[in-house]
Amino acid sequence: MNDMTQPAAEAAKLRVADVEALFALPFSDLMYRAQSVHRETFDPNVVQLSTLMSIKTGGCSEDCGYCPQAARYSTDVEAELLLDIDTVMTAARAAKEAGATRFCMGAAWRGPKQRDLEPVLAMVKGIKDLGLEACATLGMLKDGQAEQLKDAGLDYYNHNLDTAPEFYGEVITTRTYQDRLDTLERVRGAEINVCCGGIVGMGESRTQRAGLIAQLGNLTPQPESVPINMLVQVEGTPLQDTEALDQLEFVRTIAVARIVLAKSYVRLSAGRSAMSEAIQALCFLAGANSIFYGEKLLTTGNPDVQRDRDLLAKLGIQPQGAAACNTCG
Repeated sequence: MNDMTQPAAEAAKLRVADVEALFALPFSDLMYRAQSVHRETFDPNVVQLSTLMSIKTGGCSEDCGYCPQAARYSTDVEAELLLDIDTVMTAARAAKEAGATRFCMGAAWRGPKQRDLEPVLAMVKGIKDLGLEACATLGMLKDGQAEQLKDAGLDYYNHNLDTAPEFYGEVITTRTYQDRLDTLERVRGAEINVCCGGIVGMGESRTQRAGLIAQLGNLTPQPESVPINMLVQVEGTPLQDTEALDQLEFVRTIAVARIVLAKSYVRLSAGRSAMSEAIQALCFLAGANSIFYGEKLLTTGNPDVQRDRDLLAKLGIQPQGAAACNTCG
């Protein structure tokens, strides 16, 4: 096929080099561009609040090098059975009272069996009855499972790409990149919103960080929600001694994600507890407009609710839903 007959969509594919060029911009220019893009779609002074709860912890058969829930690693995480619906609903009510608008449930499975999925469907229905958006991350989905989640009322399904294809095999060997793309395709096919991002600070190069964002940018359509995680080093995992990513490089990553994923919610996720208020403020300036809100992210710490409230107040940022907003959806 010559260039003249290439499909338009293929010709327009975002190149890693284009994303890397954004990373290379002077910091002030990058921030200005990201903030300008952000204001075209979103209210810059509104942040969406999500709460994440681990409904089934540990004992996972995967070998993700960052994850303390993998059964093969010796960490402080103890395997637990799936929580009962009453426990989950109590947590969802508390999250709503604290100001969250989305309740996310995470389960440490390679993928749910049908007997696992049934109680989760009931949880999704209960969360929707509370007036919250419902999100789940349950691993790889089989044919028909996304449709069941959709019928229960699920709004978002999270399934991260984690990193660039070229670096992926350094972190995970028990599932392929294509496995992840296949699950995302099933989610899209069921007309569920996609929550898909990655983890930085795992020893990848800047080019590989650009590769992750290029992959996200080339998803069609782009994810509605993009969590950007800073690696939380956990003793007992293979990545426990990885050199920490410079925090201003993390801010650059947020800014580049905002430019490439102009209409997506860009969420500050894992690693935020190690960030100063100043770094978090720069992330919001760079276009982050969603955070995980609460004391815990699956198995790692998170800034507590009052600390977040104080920071948002200092910055003049309001939680989504707390004020009228015509641009933030």
